[in-house]
Amino acid sequence: MTENKNESSPLAGLFVTCLVDLMRPSVGFAAVTLLERAGCRVEVPEAQTCCGQPAYNSGDRADTKAIARQVVAAFEPYDYVVAPSGSCAAMIRDHYPALFADEPDFAPRAKAVADKTHELVSFLADQRGLDSVPGRFEGRVTYHDSCSGLRELGVKAQPRRLLARVAGLELKELRDAEVCCGFGGTFCVKYPEISDKIVSEKCAAIEESGADLLLAGDLGCLLNMAGKLKRRGAGVQARHVAEVLAGELADPAIGEPERSPGRS
Repeated sequence: MTENKNESSPLAGLFVTCLVDLMRPSVGFAAVTLLERAGCRVEVPEAQTCCGQPAYNSGDRADTKAIARQVVAAFEPYDYVVAPSGSCAAMIRDHYPALFADEPDFAPRAKAVADKTHELVSFLADQRGLDSVPGRFEGRVTYHDSCSGLRELGVKAQPRRLLARVAGLELKELRDAEVCCGFGGTFCVKYPEISDKIVSEKCAAIEESGADLLLAGDLGCLLNMAGKLKRRGAGVQARHVAEVLAGELADPAIGEPERSPGRS
């Protein structure tokens, strides 16, 4: 589907995510590029906040509900809610309805937002039938399947389908691609030794793949793996898959130093 935006085009609300907002805004801009390419009008609600997952995973249901109410209210006006993160999308889509099941007045509102929430790449491939992307990348990449996107949302074939449209790109499948990277949100804080063991094994597989670039659909996973790769002295760089699909590669890869002023 090619870009064709008018007032009848679906209006997508971009759920930016905390990590993208604070650590890598380029992913958000790449998401806008891709959504517009898929024929959507895009807005980024200023009132959006965290999806509430850290509080939810820590057992704090009261604060999770308070956060979730803000998210529901901010995204109710949109035809779709799209997040460049399987983790955040799964939180809204799978857990909001159960979170408010005991509140008959609010439960339908939470379910309505949940039902129209999608992870970015699966939305582009499955909902919008995107058949071309502006990205070009000359090199070998490997792809890590994040736990939430894979297990809660069924995101597996969609990124590979779109990466096949990127001119020059060669995909090298990753050994144990479906195994966790060790991040797991608060898991890596609660169990640092276990987390480090898991990410060490993941990074060994990444290096074995022979890829120049590691891709994934969740920034949390990417920050974890990119940091470990740097500490291992590996030459593999890391980016969010949206950046490559959108062809927006001007910013340094994750964990790489910023370019000096005046240099291209």
